[in-house]
Amino acid sequence: MEKKCVLCDGKTIKIHHPKMMVDYYWCQECDFISKDEQFIVTPEEELKIYNNHNNSIDDPRYVAFFYRFLNDAVFPHTNEKKKGFDFGSGPSPVLAQILERDHNYEMDIHDLFYAPEKPHIGKKYDLVTSTEVVEHLRNPMPTFKVLRNLLEPDGILAVMTLFHHRDAAHFLNWHYIRDKSHISFYTPKTMEYIAGQVGLRVIHSNHERYTTFALRDYTAGDDHSMD
Repeated sequence: MEKKCVLCDGKTIKIHHPKMMVDYYWCQECDFISKDEQFIVTPEEELKIYNNHNNSIDDPRYVAFFYRFLNDAVFPHTNEKKKGFDFGSGPSPVLAQILERDHNYEMDIHDLFYAPEKPHIGKKYDLVTSTEVVEHLRNPMPTFKVLRNLLEPDGILAVMTLFHHRDAAHFLNWHYIRDKSHISFYTPKTMEYIAGQVGLRVIHSNHERYTTFALRDYTAGDDHSMD
């Protein structure tokens, strides 16, 4: 039976990994690639993978990794206000720590495993970030809707996830799929589709891993343009 796209219900092509014995489904309409549900790891297995990540604000390479994101996808596009929320902050909320320590942001964080409290309920933010998170989401659309609803009228949502190359052979040899907790894969076209569905618009993409969104219906004083 033909597998429909999780995001747009479009037609998909199956990509079978012969060594990993895993199937993926590549949508021919929105470019979204999803891992077959029978191969998705359990929450317990997922947590074990995350616990192997040893990242710290004292690691200059890890800090530099975030600064590349901030300098490309955040600082050129955000307003001057400083209320932020990091969704999926991980075992060590380094991005939030950088923004608080070095840029005077007041940050809230949420992580399914490491910061399960939900301080964002009922709030609005000038900046919402989500780095290396959406590739773990079985169905990302509801999460994007939640993040959209957290934005102030002139706020931005900045997302980091590595884009696939729209090439099945490359995908099968791609290091990004080796992490068993990575189950959803995107391109700029996918991000444009998601934006259109949830009331956002893409104002920046570096066409590799960063996407910046703003509210679709906000125009007053807005000089953002798609790069």
